Parts: sequence; structure tokens; C-alpha cells
Amino acid sequence: MSKSLNIVFMGTPEFAVATLDALVKSRHKVIAVVTTPDKPANRGLKLQTSAVKEYALQNNLPVLQPEKLKSEEFITELKKLNADLQVVVAFRMLPEIVWSMPKCGTINLHASLLPQYRGAAPINWAVINGETETGTTTFFISHQIDTGDILMHEKVTIDEDDNAGTIHDKLMVSGSALLVKTVDAIADGTIKAVPQPAFDVLKYAPKIFRDDCRISWNKPATEVYNFIRGLSPYPGAFTELQNEEKEKMTLKIFSTKKHIDLVIPAGELVLSTKNEAFIGCEDGALEITELQAEGRKRMKTADFLRGFPLNAGTWQAI
Repeated sequence: MSKSLNIVFMGTPEFAVATLDALVKSRHKVIAVVTTPDKPANRGLKLQTSAVKEYALQNNLPVLQPEKLKSEEFITELKKLNADLQVVVAFRMLPEIVWSMPKCGTINLHASLLPQYRGAAPINWAVINGETETGTTTFFISHQIDTGDILMHEKVTIDEDDNAGTIHDKLMVSGSALLVKTVDAIADGTIKAVPQPAFDVLKYAPKIFRDDCRISWNKPATEVYNFIRGLSPYPGAFTELQNEEKEKMTLKIFSTKKHIDLVIPAGELVLSTKNEAFIGCEDGALEITELQAEGRKRMKTADFLRGFPLNAGTWQAI
């Protein structure tokens, strides 16, 4: 008879919900969920719960929301649960007293093929860097972030028209299946953990801030194209334009098409009679196909230009 493990699940965003759901539907038992505390959001400052908490409440799973992971109260509650295994997906960095607690250890699902793209934004950086392949990795948590022994991995292709959003969804599905497969192997005693391989060059995936999202149009078109799709739909690449009258406009750009044959000065906006918008790069240009102006909703470029014509003067990225 297959062994069932008692699991404490730790996670926060939608990406983690798919894995939690897969575990709930597996032969194992999720005995509790740990997620971030509710936070006030929007103008009304109404408390907002994490996607993982919403799922847990809908499925009658006990929820723990510690402010501090080293607090005596939380550690006591965790010990009382006496879990066989802890599973972490898109959560906070755990102190050793937490990750070393279960007899089977604590495992993490990371959205890259470790050791490449350790860090907070592996999906974004893989697309930004023009990778054609990524994947998910399960590994034991250890002292340094994303460095523990690898259990399993699953590769996923990045197509040229993929963006961070589509890769997020692909990895969410493949990662949830990989995690259950990993837990099954741990329960059956067939898992083999191996140290992360050494690479001469490691690519990292640090957290992305707003200033990191500004588009540099004086780079090759392919590089700018990858940058935009790597930040789409979130947090969103942006450019600031200014015309001859010193009017300024900030645009988030979500999707483009490459036109290597077009010759337009880098950063200059050119409009066609068909409500098309092109911005020049170091070589060629990109056609802006979906954007969002400040204070407006995201829309197709043609729809935007019909309601907000930009015919007054030449617009240039600044």
C-alpha cells in the first residue's frame, strides 16, 4: 500500500495554488497551510487575503498567518502539527528552525532549472534573456536560498511569442505535477537528492523594481522585444515620451512585433495611417501592439490611437 504523508504547505500567490490543489487531490494529506498575513489594499484599505488563503478556506484547511516566522507562538503551533514534510511554493525565506523541523525535511518548487536563475523573478529573467527553455525544479531547502540538493526537474519550452504571463501559466501546471511526483517518491523512499551542478557562468533572477522596467531603445530590436515580453503582463515595461512642445507621456508596453527591415532613429515614435505605432531601436524597429497610458486601461494600439491621436509633433523616448 502506498504511504501517505502529512504535509504543511507554505505559499502565497496564485502560482502556489495550483500545487496546493494538486496536493489536496493526491494520496497525501495537507494538514495546514501557512501564508502571509492579510494586508490592507486599495483606497478603502480593505484587508486582502492571499490566493493560497482563499483556496484553503474554501477547502476547510487550517490556516496559519505568522507575522514573524521565528515567533515562539508560530513555532509551537508548527511543532504541534507534527508534519512529515513541509512544501514551500512562492513563500518567504524560512529560518532553519522551521525548515529543519519535519522528519522528511522541507522541499521547495522553484520556477527555473536550478542552479540557473536563483532568485525572486526567474520567469521574468529567463524571458528577458531570450532563453528558449526553462522549467521547474524541486529541491530540499538548506541554509542559502535556492541552493539545496535537487530532487527532480521538468523542462518547458519558451516560444518566441511567449511572455512572462504565458510561461508563468505553463510552469504553474507542470510544476504542480512535478511537486506531487516528488512527494510520492519521498513517501515511497525512491527519491535521490543530488547536489546542484557547477556552472562556469550562473544567471541570477533578482527582484525587479520599477526603475528596472524602463525600456532602452538604443539596444537591438530583439533584445528590446525580449525585455518587453519578459515584463508582460507584470510588472510591465514602460517608456517615457516627449514631443517638440515638451509634452510628456508615459506608456506601459505589453506586446510588440519586430520589424528588422524598418529604419527609424532609436527611441523615435512613428505613426502610420493605419493607426500603427513603431519605435526605432539600434537596428530596425518594434511595432507597439498593446499598451497602457497613465490613467487609462490596457488596450490595443489601434484603439488607443483612435481615441488619443498623437499627431502633434515628433515623440521621442527620454
